[in-house]
Amino acid sequence: MTENLNKSALIAMSGGVDSSVAAFLMKRAGYDCRGVTMRLYRNLDIGLNQFHTCCSQSDIDDAAEIAFDLDIPFEVLDYTEDFKTQIMEKFIRTYEEGATPNPCIDCNRFMKFRHLLDYAAENGMEYVSTGHYARVEEKNGRFLLKKGRDPFKDQSYVLYMLTQEQLAHIRLPLGDLTKEQVREIAEKNGFVNARKHDSQDICFVPDGDYASFMERYTGQKFEPGDFLDEAGNVIGRHRGAACYTLGQRKGLGLAMGEPVYVLRKNMAENTVTVGKESALFHSHLIADALNWIPFDALPDSIRVSVCTRYHAKERFAVASMMEDGRLKLDFEEPQRAMTPGQAVVLYDGDLVLGGGTIREVF
Repeated sequence: MTENLNKSALIAMSGGVDSSVAAFLMKRAGYDCRGVTMRLYRNLDIGLNQFHTCCSQSDIDDAAEIAFDLDIPFEVLDYTEDFKTQIMEKFIRTYEEGATPNPCIDCNRFMKFRHLLDYAAENGMEYVSTGHYARVEEKNGRFLLKKGRDPFKDQSYVLYMLTQEQLAHIRLPLGDLTKEQVREIAEKNGFVNARKHDSQDICFVPDGDYASFMERYTGQKFEPGDFLDEAGNVIGRHRGAACYTLGQRKGLGLAMGEPVYVLRKNMAENTVTVGKESALFHSHLIADALNWIPFDALPDSIRVSVCTRYHAKERFAVASMMEDGRLKLDFEEPQRAMTPGQAVVLYDGDLVLGGGTIREVF
């Protein structure tokens, strides 16, 4: 990072090693720093008491200890009510509508970079800094988002929705580092979380059982329904169509003599159709809720590399705009289990062009 004296920054501190090292680097670069942790839920909200997840009380304690070590002010901001409505309830609603949600992207969009940038501005701070592995650069008056240097930790996929105004006030000091370099910095400085494991699951569903979480949260059981084969024949019973995701193979409870996968769901009829894996491959998708970064609108049809899920291998496609304002992608090769509700992100090399939400695949 370049020296940038007399600047102030709000550091989003999750209690993990990444945000802790981000705080250290920002202070070392001469920023006047203040650490904050967002309290997004309490264990009672998610019906679990025995799990360690990001945003838990122990994470808040770790963040406070690092802030003390760095001699920077620290406070906890309570956004539990907003998190319920903007993230948790949307998560449930999306499943109930037959799509697969992406709550980590929603959290970045509606919580971290909205609330924290507002809070920073209200308190006279110019920047918000996080521990994301991505880079922000300015070129010809335009702010660009690029992949992190560490290909195994790059998080640009979950940041594609950032606007020009937001990018202008964001600092991502880990963008040029690898995860091991970050841990080495933390160990050298005696951080309590230097070897802390990364959180792998959705924070409010730490056991990975999305269906049980939704039933606990809503207090309602999903109605069982029929599994269908590709010809429409009833071949078994399921626990509720909302409990399954496109491409799912495990946990179906079907004895078919060969592996079968969830191909589609009919929420109105509460049916789940299963079949061979080959039926999951499609060559086209349509997306909406678009955000572009290097430009205000997509130019004429262009060849791009595309990521249709977090950490998936990029594939080439031709991107073009439809008359109704939605994005159409035509892939050079059929892609497996592209899922409505998930984000699709477009790249040109390490440059994030933008992205949106998948609505249809065919």
